[in-house]
This record gives sequence, C-alpha cells and structure tokens, in this order.
Amino acid sequence: MSDKTPTEKIVKSPSEWKSCLTPEQFRVLREQGTERAFTGPHWDEKRPGLYACAACDTPLFGSDTKFESGTGWPSFFAPVSAGAIVSHEDVSHGMRRIEVRCATCDGHLGHVFPDGPKPTGLRFCMNGTALTFKAGVSAAAGSATPGRPCPEATPSSHPMTR
Repeated sequence: MSDKTPTEKIVKSPSEWKSCLTPEQFRVLREQGTERAFTGPHWDEKRPGLYACAACDTPLFGSDTKFESGTGWPSFFAPVSAGAIVSHEDVSHGMRRIEVRCATCDGHLGHVFPDGPKPTGLRFCMNGTALTFKAGVSAAAGSATPGRPCPEATPSSHPMTR
C-alpha cells in the first residue's frame, strides 16, 4: 500500500448518478445498500487484475490482495493505496461497523473488519456491485490512474446489476 495521495473529488446530484449507474449500483453506491451474499459480481473472480469503483473508475483493490473469505462478497486485505478509500464508524442497523467509501466519489463500497489474513489482519468486505474488474491490469499501474467523472454506463451481464 502506498502513501496517501490527494484525490480530486467527484460530486454529482442523485439524477446525475442515476444516469451513470445501473439501478443496483445506485442502490449500493449512493444509498448504502448491500447486495445479498453470493449474488453479486466478483466474489468468485480468480483472474489477476484490478478492482475499481463502479461509479468513478478510481482504482481500489488489486487481485494480489483478494482472498476467499467464505462470506460471498469480494474480500481484500488492503487497498491499492491508503488514499483510495475513506472509512468511518457506521452504527446503522443496530451494529457497530467501519464503513468503507470511495475517496473520489464517496460511493459506499462495504465494510472493513479486523478478522482478515496477514499481513494486515483486515478484511475489506466489498459489494461486488460497487466494483468493476479490469482483467490483467496490475494494481501498480492502476493506482496511478485517476478516476473519471462518469464511466460509460455499461451494465454488467450479472443479473443482479441489470
């Protein structure tokens, strides 16, 4: 994980986000939704590549930090850089958790838990719907790529993101 770098923020109205995202992506990223376990994309992805924010294309996680957590959500032990994400305490639904959001567009990604593998001991449990996967792109190359304000709307072939 590299040092924290400043990120140019992307701010949009709800209607602007709706024009860029599928309904399920909007529910997860903008309304803090959670996809059901084992139903979203990427939880079982095994190829090398880079995971980026589905809302703004900011590089977030490399496949080299992905691990099988058994939860049904894509899980990682570290982001590509400390500046890629922001976190804060989430006390919704009668639970105390740490929410993880995209540092560029403030999209809800998931939560981080202190039960992950070495070397960090963390489990970044992400909603697959909040991520796009770029096969063959390395985390090192991707971490230098800035987010873009509105990726072309390319709904996933996964039934939960149509």
